[in-house]
Amino acid sequence: MPDKVLVYSRFPKTLLQRIGAHFELLDSAGKPAHEVFSHHDLAPIRALLTAGGTPLREADMDRLPQLGAIVCYGTGYDGVDLEAAAARGIAVGHSPGANAASVADVAMTLMLAATRRLNVADHYVRSGDWAAAKPSPLMKPPVGLSRRKVGIYGMGEIGRKIAARVAAFEAEVGYFSRTRYDDLPYQYLPSLDALAEWCSVLMIAVRAGGETHHVVNADLLKKLGTDGCVVNISRGSVIDEAALLAALRDGTIAGAGLDVFETEPHVPDELTSLPNVVLTPHIGGNTQESHVAMQACVLANLSAFFAGRPLPYAVR
Repeated sequence: MPDKVLVYSRFPKTLLQRIGAHFELLDSAGKPAHEVFSHHDLAPIRALLTAGGTPLREADMDRLPQLGAIVCYGTGYDGVDLEAAAARGIAVGHSPGANAASVADVAMTLMLAATRRLNVADHYVRSGDWAAAKPSPLMKPPVGLSRRKVGIYGMGEIGRKIAARVAAFEAEVGYFSRTRYDDLPYQYLPSLDALAEWCSVLMIAVRAGGETHHVVNADLLKKLGTDGCVVNISRGSVIDEAALLAALRDGTIAGAGLDVFETEPHVPDELTSLPNVVLTPHIGGNTQESHVAMQACVLANLSAFFAGRPLPYAVR
């Protein structure tokens, strides 16, 4: 009989088909597992599959006494209490770099759409204002990208791919990360504040965690200047959403491009009503190629665990 895996988060059925061909999946469909399955069903579970942002805390782990592996579908694992997992001897795996190219593409799309005001331009055409030669203050020439200073916060796999794409647009690239990389040709700034002072476009590609919660706040946004723009493809918790709303509303910065939000899938009405922000529904890694790569990592992690081997894509 195939080994059993608890599906802890809500996933489209199509994404589970490949994994379900190798393991028996107990799918909770995003509901609390203990409300869907009996204690008898959950007691022998040794591995679970989750989305990295789904909260998975001590009490949740304690309901699964045989749990030995938590495998995240995707690169993120911010919802998992890593200390609690380590204390219980539970290995945690993810899919590092599997969706990096796709996320970097969306980051560039959001940056171009926000800085060149494509939402505003689209409405200008559709509304008939262009044909009527109706003046619009929102259609004034924006700052272009060539030779513009673009700062990248976080220089992991995604950050590196964003940097390469930005450089191809003839912009200056700088970055701040916990590690300074000697192999990169981009300018390193010693702090996030210094990066924000240096650049006018801030691309957020950092992992979520306690140290990054609301680190992009009102003071930091002000450093970007009135032509500034912020793009977030990491986690919504990195930006103080209330501060961002105020900055977009009063002209502290010019615009934003957001693929992630503080409380997904709910987005503040005020944010959706602003013309200077471009919004997408957390689709950064949602390409066919990314899902194939992420599924391969999931299968490798689960197969190794049930074979008694270390996870090849363990969170470290």
